Amino acid sequence: MALRDLHERRTPMTDPLLFNPHTYDPAHFDPETRRLLRATVDWFEQRGKRALNEDYRSRAWLGDFLAFAAKEGLFATFLTPAAAAGGQQDKRWDTARIAALNEILGFYGLDYWYAWQVTILGLGPVWQSGNADARARAAELLAQGEVMAFGLSEKAHGADIYSTDMLLEPDGRGGFRATGSKYYIGNGNAAGLVSVFGRRTDVEGPDGYVFFAADSRHPAYHLVQNVVDSSKYVSEFRLEDYPVAPEDVLHIGRAAFDAALNTVNVGKFNLCTASIGICEHAMYEAVTHASNRILYGRPVTAFPHVRRELTDAYVRLVGMKLFSDRAVDYFRSAGPDDRRYLLFNPMTKMKVTTEGEKVIDLMWDVIAAKGFEKDTYFAQAAVEIRSLPKLEGTVHVNLALILKFLRNHLLDPAPYEPVPSRLDAADDAFLFRQGPARGLGSVRFHDWRTAYDAYAHVPNVARFREQADALCDFVTTAAPGEEQSRDLDLVLSVGQLFALVVHGQLILEQARLTGLDEDVLDELFAVLVRDFSAHAVELHGKDSATGPQQQWALAAVRRPVTDEARSARVWARVEALSGAYEPAP
Repeated sequence: MALRDLHERRTPMTDPLLFNPHTYDPAHFDPETRRLLRATVDWFEQRGKRALNEDYRSRAWLGDFLAFAAKEGLFATFLTPAAAAGGQQDKRWDTARIAALNEILGFYGLDYWYAWQVTILGLGPVWQSGNADARARAAELLAQGEVMAFGLSEKAHGADIYSTDMLLEPDGRGGFRATGSKYYIGNGNAAGLVSVFGRRTDVEGPDGYVFFAADSRHPAYHLVQNVVDSSKYVSEFRLEDYPVAPEDVLHIGRAAFDAALNTVNVGKFNLCTASIGICEHAMYEAVTHASNRILYGRPVTAFPHVRRELTDAYVRLVGMKLFSDRAVDYFRSAGPDDRRYLLFNPMTKMKVTTEGEKVIDLMWDVIAAKGFEKDTYFAQAAVEIRSLPKLEGTVHVNLALILKFLRNHLLDPAPYEPVPSRLDAADDAFLFRQGPARGLGSVRFHDWRTAYDAYAHVPNVARFREQADALCDFVTTAAPGEEQSRDLDLVLSVGQLFALVVHGQLILEQARLTGLDEDVLDELFAVLVRDFSAHAVELHGKDSATGPQQQWALAAVRRPVTDEARSARVWARVEALSGAYEPAP
């Protein structure tokens, strides 16, 4: 039988590690969550590939999708905390099911996810507020199918909330008149409620901050433009003498500052699972194309370099999912005495989304010109995957934040009860009473070594553990001093090394909870060993790296443990993705 015949007779299989709309059944959730997630998938599948691609190309506003979401009560059910739900049992703020919807929306198009994401951000200051009127109004708007917006950024200052030029002048009746502009505000064209950050003209310093609720349909709210060429409506708007009544005020003073940062804590987590959805859809398309593309009488996937690139993309994607799923558990189990989520949150934002870029790039190197074609999902995936590392703080900002936890995490573990998988139908109320946004240096963590010890028999986990232990030695013997710490270029390289250790830790914890195939885990950690070595070499080349730091960097380089049989078994999983998902026409 000819090689081509063997190729064509291959039967596509479903990989349980990846989302597949044809087989998706979120049976681990309660019945209403299960129904809503499945209904969302069905809506996109019924719309079909051609219509979704045309909506993306034509920059059409998402009216049809938002009408579906309103009819089903999707946003209202998923984004109304139990305290504001009026006793409706299915309404709660449940990070596990929010993450599941992020993945689905990313899978079909980031524009759909974006309208949902900025609604989450707009609700953050409201659900943190003690203003009962505003909370009731937001719950009613959600029930009516409205979207929300988060008015923080400004054209001149970005998200630098210390420098806001949205000015509120007291009106003598307990309210204010607001004047100023906001820029890069999603849903600013249609939001029933816009949470706007500003400062009073009569109070200096942080005590003058104010968060208030505005309505995009008010005559004093002027929509200037959509600042991007996209279905996403990322608005510039201006308030001119906008009346802010006492019942519109959400937070005053330092509480407004904390509400801004804590809202970003809630919202930035959503970026990781959106990135996962994008990569999953693109992977089905890329593997299917490569498997059916014949060059020199052989499928493209017969070439060793292609197999390596697609296998690396696959295991990186699996790592993204494992890390993000485990991070959900720490979010849902957080409290005043357990703030470990404050590290895992910027990790999902920074590390998982940059992994997503690598996954797309690896696949794009294989499918090449196909990735530009207008009738593919990949063409939009290649563009949209770039945005996620750059939203809710840049990679550099989040790396700098991660570094605040380095010493406590690596060197000073504290006892904690094990955190279980959290797929229960519970309301994650703590996320809206996080308290003051400070004290990060005092956050303690459980011993990261425990997760690695459980897989010490896996060759590349053991090899990576050598590098993680070496990083501990670096921190105690060669860490940047006070003056060198001002060289952010060098310090961020250290942050990349630390991030890899944390990334590996949660991957291993989730692997243990889910019984992950150890072939996949070993292949994944071979990639992480190479990544650690690459960042060590980068550190070695930094201008200000000292002699001891240079010596340490080269000594930390390791070669992954190779195993052709293992790699072949993992490749078989990747190859089986060919034809496993084809969207409706």
